[in-house]
Amino acid sequence: MAEKTKTMYVCISCGAGQTKWSGKCPECGEWNTLEEKTVVAPAKKGLCAPTVSAEEFTEAIRLSEMEESALYGERHLTGIGELDRALGGGIVKGSVALISGEPGIGKSTLLLQICKSMSDLKVLYVSGEESAMQIKMRAKRLGVDSKNIYLQCETDPEGICSEIERIRPDLLIIDSVQTMQDRTIASAPGSVAQVKGCSLRFLNLTKKSGFSTILVGHVNKDGMIAGPKLLEHMVDVVLYFEGERTQSCRILRAVKNRYGSTNEIGLFEMTDSGLEEVPDPSRRLLEDSPKNVPGSCPVCLMEGTRPITTEVQALIAKTPFPTPKRLSSGVDFNRMAMILAVAEKRLGVKFYDKDVYLNVVGGLRLDETAADLGICTAVLSSVLDLRIPGNLLAIGEVGLSGECRTIGDADLRINEAARLGFETILLPKKIVDRLKKKPKGVTLVPLRSVYDLLSTLKELQNETR
Repeated sequence: MAEKTKTMYVCISCGAGQTKWSGKCPECGEWNTLEEKTVVAPAKKGLCAPTVSAEEFTEAIRLSEMEESALYGERHLTGIGELDRALGGGIVKGSVALISGEPGIGKSTLLLQICKSMSDLKVLYVSGEESAMQIKMRAKRLGVDSKNIYLQCETDPEGICSEIERIRPDLLIIDSVQTMQDRTIASAPGSVAQVKGCSLRFLNLTKKSGFSTILVGHVNKDGMIAGPKLLEHMVDVVLYFEGERTQSCRILRAVKNRYGSTNEIGLFEMTDSGLEEVPDPSRRLLEDSPKNVPGSCPVCLMEGTRPITTEVQALIAKTPFPTPKRLSSGVDFNRMAMILAVAEKRLGVKFYDKDVYLNVVGGLRLDETAADLGICTAVLSSVLDLRIPGNLLAIGEVGLSGECRTIGDADLRINEAARLGFETILLPKKIVDRLKKKPKGVTLVPLRSVYDLLSTLKELQNETR
């Protein structure tokens, strides 16, 4: 029976196919993402007719009889401490990592610095976006000069695979996967079919050969990795490169890691000589912190196993408009609304005629509830115009009844605050009662509820006068 063509509507976000067009994709829920595609319907065969020969399948073996291979499981240290921290201790042999970020954030710069620090290994750098001379100029600026680095400007996976067979690299870098185009797939580069097909080809070759692969992925207007969501499920590690291009601070965050924790982050600073590690993020984030001003309160959050201290800023001003503004950067909007409601209900502070702006310094996100007490302190300080001493830090969770609740890793947070020179720490009373060893030179102020917090801020205000 002859092959027939038919029209399908494929979602450019998730790759799901539909027979009819609709404004909203029924699989992922995105709007206006269905595009018309013409596909070839294969001829019908019998129900039991094999489509693939039996020789193409692999046989099942006993798990207890498998021998551990030296090609897999070991890690290559990249030589960049913050990157190794985000990866969980280095790049695992036989793994595929996906690095994503906005244009100009520093992805290509980071990849060349990886090549520089791993110069003892054989690296194949494949670029589908830049010419060889452009990469050479950047490598010269970064001081990358190794005989083990091979550069290939190619977008056809067939040509890339032939070079892999010839060079036998230890590390493969594809920059970027959206520029790859398989000639056997009738679709434009960056489409769902091309991204899936090319990524699957590199993935299978990586698993069979045992080398490591790093893929670079573009992001869409929403900040998510462009292409099908299946791409993130296929790879072993997904890293997001965050930060503002107008600022020097860069954050490398792991959102998926089959070989380590997803809570670790790496902090970098963009300079003329490339990305430089920030070994002490807390001091870096607090170096420009104002002292003895209303609306600014340091907090300590846990990023994996490392405590990081940053600053929460609140600006509350009266508005002449009937609907006040509520804006937050780095703080969940619903969390901010909850804290405002607790302060208004329990303490009688009115926000219905005031604009509220919250900001977290350094581009970090306060996803854990341990920052509630710091946010509440900054809000009360700003709306009541109470000055917060520069040596004060607040950690703790705030409940809907206004109570201060305990948090995890309190010892690590207190020791980090003491190391940075904070002399006064506001925290829930139960944490103070459970502490076995208190750091010297630090005053721990136990709080039962937001009522104690407000009275403590007023007392500190009188002492600073």
